[in-house]
Amino acid sequence: MPRLHRVFALIVLLLLAQHAAADKLRLVADAWPPFTDATLVNGGLATDIVSTALARAGYASEFEQVPWARALLGLGEGRYDVLVNAWYAEDRTRLGQFSAEYLINRIRFIKRKDAPIEYNNLQQLHTYPVAIVRGYAYSPAFDEDESLQKVPVHNFALAVRMVAADRVKLTLEDEYVARYYLARESAKVRNAVEFLPRPLSENSLHILVSLKNPKHEQIVAGFDREIARMKADGSYARLLRQHGM
Repeated sequence: MPRLHRVFALIVLLLLAQHAAADKLRLVADAWPPFTDATLVNGGLATDIVSTALARAGYASEFEQVPWARALLGLGEGRYDVLVNAWYAEDRTRLGQFSAEYLINRIRFIKRKDAPIEYNNLQQLHTYPVAIVRGYAYSPAFDEDESLQKVPVHNFALAVRMVAADRVKLTLEDEYVARYYLARESAKVRNAVEFLPRPLSENSLHILVSLKNPKHEQIVAGFDREIARMKADGSYARLLRQHGM
């Protein structure tokens, strides 16, 4: 009889563990430091904000990092519940429900401090070589402007070093991403460059909750509510500071 009790207790524990695992929301994103990166504290700034807001709304979660295409496919198929870092796009509404914005991505130009470059419209920049990262989309106007002298490079770190060395006149990147990488550059590079005041574009960052999850409306509503409360009680600002923003 005691043995039967132990077996029964073990089965109950296994079922409870499976239920708890099933109740966890499966968060997904690609590597995009400082917003999402499994090597950073709490998965990066965006992952930390999202998991904190969801926890406050009553949802435990776990984070997995995969390439972007796999993340979108998995969300559409229901293998993931929440895409952490989504810009709004109409076609994505067929995969999931967007939250309200919880961060703003500002794409800004970077120049040498001693370069007399002003930017109010793209036409002003047609005479300057601009280092861009291969495969990146910056804004429709910028991407489609064939008069810009675009110099493709492998990554932002190389682009900003080229600006500092005066091999190109400009590069551009999301402000938070740029600050993250600049903090890891040498003082020589970091002190040689600066942002132009006017951003190229601003994109709101959202979570995208899979339509395959029957509670997607409830999850989005809870997330939006808790983001608003975090901004009001100061915990949102504290997370920004903790991640160096």
